Amino acid sequence: MREVTSLPHAIREDEHVWIPMSDGVRLSARIWRPVASDENPVPAILEFIPYRKRDLTAVRDSIHHPYMAGHGYACVRVDLRGTGDSEGVLTDEYLESELLDAEEILAWLADRTWSSGRAGMMGISWGGFNALQVAARRPPSLGAIAALSFSDDRYADDVHYMGGCLLTDNLSWASTMFAYTSCPPDPMIVGERWRDMWHDRLDYSGLWLEQWLRHQRRDAYWRHGSVAEDYSDVQCPVLAVSGWADGYSNAVFRALANLEAPVRGLIGPWSHKYPHLGEPGPAIGFLQELVRWWDHWLKGVDNGIMDEPSLRIWMQETVPPSTTYVERPGRWVGEPGWPSPRIRVHRHPLGRNRIAPEGERVQREELTIESPLSVGQFAGKWCSYNAPPDLPYDQREEDGGSLVFDSEILDERCELLGAPVVRLVLAVSRPQAMVAVRLSDVAPDGRATRVTYGLLNLTHRTGHELPRPLVPGRRYQIRVTLNGMAHAFPPGHRIRLSISTSYWPLAWPPPRPVQLSLFTGACLLDLPVRPVGAPGEPDVGAFGEPEGTPPVATTQIRPHKERWTVSRDMVGYESALEVIKDLGVSRLEDIDLDIARRAEEVYGWTGDDFTSVFGDVEWTMRFVRGGWDVSTVSRTKLTSTETDFLLHAELDAYEGDLRVHSRNWTITIPRDQL
Repeated sequence: MREVTSLPHAIREDEHVWIPMSDGVRLSARIWRPVASDENPVPAILEFIPYRKRDLTAVRDSIHHPYMAGHGYACVRVDLRGTGDSEGVLTDEYLESELLDAEEILAWLADRTWSSGRAGMMGISWGGFNALQVAARRPPSLGAIAALSFSDDRYADDVHYMGGCLLTDNLSWASTMFAYTSCPPDPMIVGERWRDMWHDRLDYSGLWLEQWLRHQRRDAYWRHGSVAEDYSDVQCPVLAVSGWADGYSNAVFRALANLEAPVRGLIGPWSHKYPHLGEPGPAIGFLQELVRWWDHWLKGVDNGIMDEPSLRIWMQETVPPSTTYVERPGRWVGEPGWPSPRIRVHRHPLGRNRIAPEGERVQREELTIESPLSVGQFAGKWCSYNAPPDLPYDQREEDGGSLVFDSEILDERCELLGAPVVRLVLAVSRPQAMVAVRLSDVAPDGRATRVTYGLLNLTHRTGHELPRPLVPGRRYQIRVTLNGMAHAFPPGHRIRLSISTSYWPLAWPPPRPVQLSLFTGACLLDLPVRPVGAPGEPDVGAFGEPEGTPPVATTQIRPHKERWTVSRDMVGYESALEVIKDLGVSRLEDIDLDIARRAEEVYGWTGDDFTSVFGDVEWTMRFVRGGWDVSTVSRTKLTSTETDFLLHAELDAYEGDLRVHSRNWTITIPRDQL
């Protein structure tokens, strides 16, 4: 990234500003704005997230907020209530109180003398979610949003459930927020009240995983904050952004297809990161694009941004399977809208071990599979947070426990753009079952790189609101939509479809092993084919070099350590995936603060005992400045029987070596057709 030190506007920074809410709670804000805004008011840009602006997001914030401020905006980074230095307690994500707070912040900003009265909202992940949710409430000052790595459907396309299957990222993410919401505010900001504020958080933030596990179907809890309930609620322009290694790319397609407001979509090769910091690369000059977006919609500048293709995506070239990439080869392509009139669906019958050519009649046969629990150990994370190695590895070992269908060797390049769909006629041996469907790029040497995948809890075959058990032996017609993708299969390669009855530890398995029967002759694979070299290719132009303002000074005192280990004991048949993300100790020089963070995740199982699976996540957080030394250790463990989920959690807090808080939870939650 190129560090920019000369900007069009000189800026000032207010490191801490209290924003009062109507219920008496004060939220802590950091504001960067042009010096000249005192005389010449500017639009405001709000980022409203729970990740601690003073320390944990300070480096990232210092790269892009001063940059946008230097281009004529008042950039406002606010900690959610109960997080960072804001007052109150946070008890869940996307609460009504959070959205009301956002509306009050926007009204407060519009009333500042340095504000033009116009505002935008932006953010990645949580900030992308609430930007879209607030837009649906139509606050009068909100003129546009930029939502990155977001979802419009909190049940069907978020970290919690996928296709009605419970994701282990649900446990991982709940454990992360368990750790973050237990951290104290900074005494340098809130003064002597820090300890009381901290203990309020320790006592009342709660165990969010319990709430998420009590809602295993799509009910009113998940419909709240899901803009997919009524897309017409959003009337302001939306810049929708994600990456192929991210877990949230599907929402970009749905935003383009369903929103009535002006929308532009952008999907690159990146993981869960801003595109100017994007990994795998290539990163792009996203802040320049963001300034153009704000200039057009908040300042009325006719800069041509809406004349560009509605969707710009990175068409990925073939790569050998790897758990991490520095860069993904490919090229930028554009589409005039979505669904694109340029995409043609090619429908392929499935025969024994074959993806047959379009129109071929295949023999009717029954194919069976009962996958071992080991299928999925090389699946990577549901969402790559760029904590290598968290991408899927060679799929050949996964394919050994799956039904596999290969195309003929391709004699010409085949580009796919969109969401493949698999239509299956099947029967299962038990009332609860799932299918995992993977599409891979198979090289001439046999190595298989996963391109996309989809999951379906078969009790959710007719919808996520009212799951129903299956009748063993009865035939069902089901449809599995895979994640959207853009991939070019070269000549000499094959396209592979793989189907398994479990995908652990990416998703929690059914209560008991299941035998699946597929009936060929009625099973189909729909592939969204993009024409290669066809006339009318939209001109996507070129992105600038990644740039931003210089990050705040940090010193790495103890280095990072990442580990991802798959193990198997061939005596007791105990297997495990162990993931360690130790961020070491870093010092923020400007506030003389040392920060330590370490997470360890273990997902284990024994043989093919489906009741033996467990997930165990432990977090340690520590903040040190002089004599101020505070830390928390949190642990969340999830197991299950055939009928229940068993949740155990622990939270301990320390001042120095003195434990000042301790609490345990032991909770049983019935399985609901899961």
